[in-house]
Amino acid sequence: MPRALPPGWKPGSKAAPEPDLPDFDAIAADNQRDTAATTPAQPRSTLSQLAASFLDWDLYKQAIPDLFKTGLPNTLILTFAASVIGLVLGMAPAVAGISSSRWLRWPARIYTDIFRGLPEVVIILLIGLGVGPVVGHLTGNNPYPLGIAALGLMAAAYVGEIFRSGIQSVDPGQLEASRALGFSYPTSMRLVVIPQGVRRVLPALMNQFISLLKASSLVYFLGLIANQRELFQVGRDLNAQTGNLSPLVAAGLFYLALTIPLTHLVNFIDTRLRRGRRPDEEDPLVLSTSQEMN
Repeated sequence: MPRALPPGWKPGSKAAPEPDLPDFDAIAADNQRDTAATTPAQPRSTLSQLAASFLDWDLYKQAIPDLFKTGLPNTLILTFAASVIGLVLGMAPAVAGISSSRWLRWPARIYTDIFRGLPEVVIILLIGLGVGPVVGHLTGNNPYPLGIAALGLMAAAYVGEIFRSGIQSVDPGQLEASRALGFSYPTSMRLVVIPQGVRRVLPALMNQFISLLKASSLVYFLGLIANQRELFQVGRDLNAQTGNLSPLVAAGLFYLALTIPLTHLVNFIDTRLRRGRRPDEEDPLVLSTSQEMN
């Protein structure tokens, strides 16, 4: 703060009074005595450090409501919408990949190789940051639909390969028999071959759905607004605010609560398809026929 100059003061003169400073030596001596009298803190054990980093119950209580109300619905919306896009678009490269025309096979192969070869986060950033400004007038510069589109295009590449393997696993005699009955090739594929192929790859499709559920966390890189955050971003935001990993652990528990039941469902479907019905179960077709006869 400026102060009034003493009377008769000139630059270089010693008319100004000496500043009244505290006794720093006395303060240092007092601090040394206090430090010596204080017992040094004991080093924390490894388990206590891990518990403080991963098991902060107050942060769990703070994170779980946001994870349940905001993160979980958005994760399910992203996953379900991308799964629908993947199932619808995935059938096109699957059928084109087994076509006899190279003009259909090559584009399908190029699409599959690109979207399966690039890392998922690269595809999301390329579509979100590259295509986003071009279609900003359609999306309102909202990254949410771009994230769904990126996840759906990635899922279509994987689902297309799953469908193609299932279709090619069907005995060629099925197609020949349907053609002998007078069905055209598209009708034979639609009514005979493709339904059998899809039934055989149901476990693989469920596994792809689980992978897509986990990949939805990468939409975080597009910078969603507060009410669009998925599970990972909700946990990551609270982790950035507190420096503690407990919110991310809470988000991981939500992912486990979704993926573990789906994993057991995949195993059940796979076992059921391989073994068929139990001996004590009756064929529904035979049962309905016998009821009509009675």
